[in-house]
Amino acid sequence: MADTTDTKSSNQMWGGRFASGPDAIMEEINASIGFDKKLFAQDIRGSIAHATMLAHQGIISADDKDKIVHGLNTILSEIESGNFEFSRRLEDIHMNIEARLATLIGPAAGRLHTARSRNDQVALDFRLWVKEELEKTEKMLTGLIAAFLDRAEEHAESVMPGFTHLQTAQPVTFGHHCMAYVEMFGRDRSRVRHAIEHLDESPIGAAALAGTGYPIDRHMTAKALGFREPTRNSIDTVSDRDFAIEFLSIAAITGMHLSRLAEEIVIWSTPQFGFVRLSDAFSTGSSIMPQKKNPDAAELVRAKTGRINGSLVALLTIMKGLPLAYSKDMQEDKEQVFDAAESLELAIAAMTGMVRDLTVNTARMKAAAGSGFSTATDLADWLVREAGLPFRDAHHVTGRAVALAESKGCDLAELPLADLQAIHPDITDKVYDVLTVEASVASRKSFGGTAPSEVRRQIAFWRARN
Repeated sequence: MADTTDTKSSNQMWGGRFASGPDAIMEEINASIGFDKKLFAQDIRGSIAHATMLAHQGIISADDKDKIVHGLNTILSEIESGNFEFSRRLEDIHMNIEARLATLIGPAAGRLHTARSRNDQVALDFRLWVKEELEKTEKMLTGLIAAFLDRAEEHAESVMPGFTHLQTAQPVTFGHHCMAYVEMFGRDRSRVRHAIEHLDESPIGAAALAGTGYPIDRHMTAKALGFREPTRNSIDTVSDRDFAIEFLSIAAITGMHLSRLAEEIVIWSTPQFGFVRLSDAFSTGSSIMPQKKNPDAAELVRAKTGRINGSLVALLTIMKGLPLAYSKDMQEDKEQVFDAAESLELAIAAMTGMVRDLTVNTARMKAAAGSGFSTATDLADWLVREAGLPFRDAHHVTGRAVALAESKGCDLAELPLADLQAIHPDITDKVYDVLTVEASVASRKSFGGTAPSEVRRQIAFWRARN
């Protein structure tokens, strides 16, 4: 009777899930079909382009090409209709599709892998997927920018407090505040467009790492797949994941902008601020406090940013120590990107909805705009223009005026002229023309300023670009 002691102890060491020993662990760690099946359309699209090129170059027959293309289209229909059975034993999407193709068309399926490797195949599939996701992100950002432009136009003259350090600083308009986010998301969209340009090279034909001896036409496959040109170094081609890291970098920066906006919505919707109100579509109630209306959608957008940041750090860490060319570590790239893309899509969609949904309390904003002596800078500027004081001296005079108003429990505009002249004799009653929040806002006509006329100028500029 054979001694089974070692086998039993080995099985116990591997644990219950891996009772069959090392083979079960290897299958579990090696298989990627659980997540890379998301690439099925890109894989089939790339294989059709490759087979077509092989036939055009006389590397495979036209008859084999036709069988391959027909079989791949059949598989595409099966997957899309939910009638395709994925197998973990076949490891990944590439082998699952190739095995099914062999069942459908026989030996001709074996010719499809001529002059390519899974290394350049996965690089192609992933690059196509990321390119499509970037194009989707660009459209979604355009929609978010459009939502802000509409709100900015609606509130070009609605006065609100501008903040630094979350303390009232100077009056601005809500339209101007909205346009700040237009600038942010406009930069994000520019980064998306640059990323598409950077990755617009076709990896297929680089093979395992050294290229191929077959007379392939990489420019033909690049054109067929919508790329600008083929990549220029086969080693870099199969080892490059910059396009995925750049996507995650863009997602992280965009997520940071979304999170800043989400934080403002959370603050503004509190009873203490009361600047905005979200409808029930973007709020939830409390299980025990019937008066509560929680901005959960904004809070979840804020949280999604943490997941996206984690994905970026994870992929940077995966790639940081890899020697050229391909390593199996790169299999861990896709889940990070897929998760971040899903989070980013949801966050942009939710924020676009909230921007359009917001009810703005203009009266509450205007009242808050005059708090905290927000027109103090206007007084200092008036002293420079009208009384000829150096700005540092005007700053000192204004500080004394603020201290006096604070001691009297009134605003600057409510100080009697005699009190102001006691601080500096050159102050006249004309100073009251600049001490209202409306006058303050209207005076800020410098390019990119908060004056309603300037806000409308920037809205027109962005509408032409959007």
